[in-house]
Amino acid sequence: MRKLKCYVVCGLLFVLITGTLFHFLYEWTGNSVIVGLFSPVNESIWEHMKLVFFPMLLYSFLMIPRFKNDCPCISSAYCFGMLLGTILIPVFFYAYTFLTGRDVFFLDLADFVFSVVTAFLVIYRLTLNCRAQAYSRILFVLTGIFIVCFMIFSCNPPYAAIFTPPV
Repeated sequence: MRKLKCYVVCGLLFVLITGTLFHFLYEWTGNSVIVGLFSPVNESIWEHMKLVFFPMLLYSFLMIPRFKNDCPCISSAYCFGMLLGTILIPVFFYAYTFLTGRDVFFLDLADFVFSVVTAFLVIYRLTLNCRAQAYSRILFVLTGIFIVCFMIFSCNPPYAAIFTPPV
């Protein structure tokens, strides 16, 4: 599975670079509503979850078709890894801000890198051992729910801490 390992490393790099660029994309496009559906429109934790989710979703269009015949568990593994990486953003952020009492830029960067690396490590392992395959339907549904929630909450964020930019 040398080729799979290569695609995982390339995907990790792709998401790190693309996610970083996505951070600025909304502003670069003059606050385009369409771009705002896929990239952060403010500094809230919710919006920063898009930095992992959408670049990973984009890379999945290359990786999943390439490996679906040789690795039949790639789709469920990828969905699980993408969801895990996305969820790790707020988990790590709230854990470290609880401990430190403040937002630390370096730890925000570490959060992003940690989430992406973890996501791709999990994708690699689950692709090989197929443990997520039994949950593929729920993983696909959850992925779809995340997409819909990102679209809705980018335009109409609920009043909750995760949707509010940190002070």
